[in-house]
Amino acid sequence: MKIVPDTSVIVDGRITKIMADKKFKGCEVIIPEAVISELENQANKGRETGFNGLDELKNLQKLSTEGKINLTYVGRRPTLDEISLAKGGEIDAMIRNTAGEHQAVLVTSDRVQKEVAEAQGLEAIYLKQEMVVYTDLEIGKFFDKNTMSIHLKENVIPLAKKGKPGDIKLVKIGTRPLKRSEIEKMAREIVERAKSDFKSFIEIEMEGATVVQFREYRISIARPPFSDGVEITVVRPVASVSLESYKLPEKLIERLRNTAKGILISGPPGAGKTTFAQAIAEFYSKTIGSIVKTMESPRDLQVGDEITQYAPLEKDMAKTADILLLVRPDYTIYDELRKTKDFKIFADMRLAGVGMIGVVHSTRPIDAIQRIIGRVEMGMIPSIVDTTIFIKDGQVSAIYDVLLTVKVPTGMIEADLSRPVIEIRDFENGELMHEIYTYGEQTIVMDVGVTKFEKTPIQKIAEREISDEIKRRLPEAAVEVDMKSDKRATVWIDEKNVPKLIGKKGKTIDEVEKKIGISIGVESLKDRELDKKTIAPESLKSRELDKKTSINVELAGNYVVLNFNKEAVGTPFDILVDDNYLFTATVGKKGNIKIKKDIELADIILNALKKDIPIQAKVRRE
Repeated sequence: MKIVPDTSVIVDGRITKIMADKKFKGCEVIIPEAVISELENQANKGRETGFNGLDELKNLQKLSTEGKINLTYVGRRPTLDEISLAKGGEIDAMIRNTAGEHQAVLVTSDRVQKEVAEAQGLEAIYLKQEMVVYTDLEIGKFFDKNTMSIHLKENVIPLAKKGKPGDIKLVKIGTRPLKRSEIEKMAREIVERAKSDFKSFIEIEMEGATVVQFREYRISIARPPFSDGVEITVVRPVASVSLESYKLPEKLIERLRNTAKGILISGPPGAGKTTFAQAIAEFYSKTIGSIVKTMESPRDLQVGDEITQYAPLEKDMAKTADILLLVRPDYTIYDELRKTKDFKIFADMRLAGVGMIGVVHSTRPIDAIQRIIGRVEMGMIPSIVDTTIFIKDGQVSAIYDVLLTVKVPTGMIEADLSRPVIEIRDFENGELMHEIYTYGEQTIVMDVGVTKFEKTPIQKIAEREISDEIKRRLPEAAVEVDMKSDKRATVWIDEKNVPKLIGKKGKTIDEVEKKIGISIGVESLKDRELDKKTIAPESLKSRELDKKTSINVELAGNYVVLNFNKEAVGTPFDILVDDNYLFTATVGKKGNIKIKKDIELADIILNALKKDIPIQAKVRRE
C-alpha cells in the first residue's frame, strides 16, 4: 500500500501512530518535497508547528530504519512564490499531484484537502481531529494553588510568581537550570495538545513566537531569533472572584445595574484587572440576565459557557466588532485596550449603543482616561466612558465619574475663558479630582483634588485687605472673603449690596480689583448660607431657582454670546434649548457667557436661532 501524507497529519504527529495499524504495516510512505519545504519554512520562522512536523519526519525515518515502513522523498521543492501562496492551496495541489502520479492514497486531516482530492478522482483517507481526554500538561507540575505564573528558559533555574495581587513573590521552583531539549519537549507537547483539546486554541503563531490558550493556562513560547533562547511563560488565574467579594458600594452596584454603559477597568500589570473583568462579566450575565460577549487576543478570561469569547476575525479585531454589531450583545468585554485602533473600535461600538467594558493598563486612575485623549475627539469622551474603576492589589482602589460641562477651568481667572471641560470626579463623594480641557493647541489634564489648598500668610493678609477695602466703600455691608489662589478670591456680601459692589457695568468691582491686584468673584451671603445648610431641591424650588428665563443671543466676532444682566455675574446657569439641557456655565464679569463658534455647542445654539427654538437659562445649584 502506498500513502502520501500531507502537512496537516505530519504536524499532528499521527502518521507514526497509524503505522501500528495492521492495514498500514509495511506500507510505502511517500513524502513530497513540498511538505518538507513547508515545514522547513515554518521552522525557519520559529513556529512550533514547523518543529513538530520535522520531529514527526524523524520518527518516520526511525521506523524506516527499523524496516517497519518504506520511506521515500519525491518531487521538486516549491518556489518561494508557491510557498507564499500556500494558504491559497498551491502546496496542497503539489501534494495531490504526487499522490496521483504514484497511484497512492492521500492521508490528510484537512477536510477541504480531502474533498478536493476525491473530486479529482483520488483515493483519500480523512483523519478527523481527535478530541483526547483532558490531562494536565507537563508544565502543570510547576504549579500549586498559590502559583500565578511560571517562567521557564533554557540554562535558567525555573521561576514562579506566587501569592495574590498585592503580595506576589518571585521564587525558584527547581534546583537546576533547564536544558534546551527539555523546554523544546514541553513546547511541542503544548502545541500538539492544543490542537486536540476542544477547549484550547493556538491564538498567535508568528516568527519566533507562539501564544496558546490551553484551558486556564495562557502560554507564550518564544525562541530565537525573537528571543535569545527558548522560553516558556505560563500565566494562570489564581482564583475566580464574584463581584460581591469586592464589597463595592451600593451606589456603584446601582450604577452598573442601571446606567453604566462605558466602563474602563484599569490598573498596573498583575493588579487583578482580568479577575475583576471576569466578575463584571458574570454579574451582567447571571445577575442582570444580559447577553455578554468578549473580544480578546488571546482569549484568557475564565467565564461561563453562556459568554462567547471572540478572537480577532482574520487577525483583525475591527472585523470582530462588525460581527458583534450584528449580534448586538448587551455588553462586550474588550480585553485589552492598548493601540489607537483598539480605542477607536471601543468608541465605535459604544456610540453604536453596545455597553462596553474595556481593560486598560495604567499606573494611576486618571491614566485610563489620558490614554483615550488624542485617539477620539475630546468632547466625545464622556459619551464613550462614563465610569472608570482602578484596581490595585486585587481591590477596587478608586472609582471615577466622567462628566462634560462648560465652565472656567480651575486656576483660570477670567470668566470669559469658559470652555467645555471634562470633569473627573470621585464617584463616592463627588469631589472634583481632575479637569481635562483644551488650551490653544494643547490638551490639559489638570490635577484638582489631589492636594488640599492651604492658605499662606500673604493670602490671609490679602483677605483682610479686600474686606477692609469693601467696607470702606460699603460701611454697612456684611462681608466674607475667601482666597482661592494667589490671584483669585471670592467675596460673599449681603444680597442687597451685591449690585452696589459690582457697580454700573462692573465699574466698582473693577476698581477694587485694580487696587488690590486680585481677581474677585462676588456672590450673595444668603446663597452661601443655603449651600452650607445643604438645602434640598424642593426648598430651592420655593425660591424659584428652577424658573426658566429666555436669554438674548448674539454673534460677536468668533463668539456666540449669551447676554445676562449684571446681577447675574458669577452665577452658574443651566442653558436649555427647547427645554433640553445643553450645558452649564458661569456668567462672566461683563454679564455674558461666550462660546467659540467652532465648537458643537455653538452650532446647536445657532441652529436653534434659525428655527426660532427658544433658548433659556435656569440658575444652577449643586
